[in-house]
Amino acid sequence: MRLRLSFGLVSVVLGLATEAQAQAPNCARPELASSRWEEDWSFLENPGCRDDPWDPVKHVAIGRSGASYASFGFELRERYERLDHPDFDRAERDTNGYWLQRIMIHGDLHLGSRFRAFVQLKSGLEEGRAGGPRPPDEDRLDLHQAFVEGEIALGSAGSLSLRAGRQEIALGSSRLVSVREAPNVRRTFDGIRVSWARGDWSTDAFAFSSVETSPGVFDDGREHGEQLWGLYAVGPVVDEKLGVDLYYLGMRRDDAEFDRQTDDERRHSIGARVWGTPGAWDYDFELVAQWGEFGAREITAWTVASDTGFTFSDVPGRPRLALRANVTSGDHDPSDHELTTFDPLFPRGSYFGEASLIGPQNHIDLHPMLELRLRDDWSVTAGWDFFWRESTSDALYRVSGSPLVAGNASGARRVGSQGSLRVDWQAGRHFDAAMVYEHFFAGPFLRDAGLADVDFVALWLSFRV
Repeated sequence: MRLRLSFGLVSVVLGLATEAQAQAPNCARPELASSRWEEDWSFLENPGCRDDPWDPVKHVAIGRSGASYASFGFELRERYERLDHPDFDRAERDTNGYWLQRIMIHGDLHLGSRFRAFVQLKSGLEEGRAGGPRPPDEDRLDLHQAFVEGEIALGSAGSLSLRAGRQEIALGSSRLVSVREAPNVRRTFDGIRVSWARGDWSTDAFAFSSVETSPGVFDDGREHGEQLWGLYAVGPVVDEKLGVDLYYLGMRRDDAEFDRQTDDERRHSIGARVWGTPGAWDYDFELVAQWGEFGAREITAWTVASDTGFTFSDVPGRPRLALRANVTSGDHDPSDHELTTFDPLFPRGSYFGEASLIGPQNHIDLHPMLELRLRDDWSVTAGWDFFWRESTSDALYRVSGSPLVAGNASGARRVGSQGSLRVDWQAGRHFDAAMVYEHFFAGPFLRDAGLADVDFVALWLSFRV
């Protein structure tokens, strides 16, 4: 009798525990994303999930059903930079540095699970740079994003959504289309984006005009003669071990500039990217081919990019050893009918480091790196990047795409090398800070052009809600 009662009591306790576990709320909290529209705060509908002082503004219920809500957010970034020789110029010397301030405020309205409207304002200020602010660093007040989005459920075929308006877009590794995070003012586009999602796979079709960054108040408009359109599919093939991106991108840019030549550019890109994390290894390989027209010249260009790493999980600091190796084609004969310089379209602002000294055109680079995670909230990254020109007949380019040093300045192939050290600190949910030091050692090509080494330091603190 006692045995039966004991078994009965155990069964009741286990049943209650299972029921309680089944009824426990899913309070998985999203990270505060770089692109704020990616965040989902619907879980805060349950009061039991609210454990942060800012949660009341992250989920403001609309109506009694709980299916509709508004979410609000804020970002402040204070950043100091010192770049002693801008554009490697010996004659131009900055000994004091300059301050950058970014403020962004957004509101995200969800009416049910199928419709949303997102608005984000931005303010970017720069103080102290000799010669005044660069275009991507000053925009006193403007509309950064403003889009509406609707979604249709397709049953077993997944879902289809349409987003229209001003919006950020970052594709894959952000090598070709990026939000341009490191500069003070991020990049946006005006246009439409249609997305089809089924399981873990998604396919986007889009047509955009780029938005020009102007320094005044509510004066950002469409960049004249600069459009982007394309088709992009991404998803896993073998769990986390193998993922694939396949894409086509089209671009129009009027008055594009390549080495000592300016003309209208129409360029098409097809690419494939494979990536994954099989065990302790991680990899990211990308191949792109380009064709089109640059004035009367035909475009034939390409790039191969890679990032391969191994993490020693059982070693203190969990060190990750990595090697990035990249090549972008250059123009081998500026006088012929063919332009073979690769165009990175709308790349990351910090492509080869926070200093943003050179861009990914006509280049070869090898970049060994070591990353250490000292604690969960502290990490250190050190690296050394070696640069050459792919073609000694073509220029060295800026990240913006404009030529920095003409190809005929020297016959040397080696551009130089850049050492870097970065420390990151994630101070809780809302604060993060970082420090970067980089030194670019000018090689024969830059020395022959009369240019100098560059020292760069940056420190910044961000607060996000």
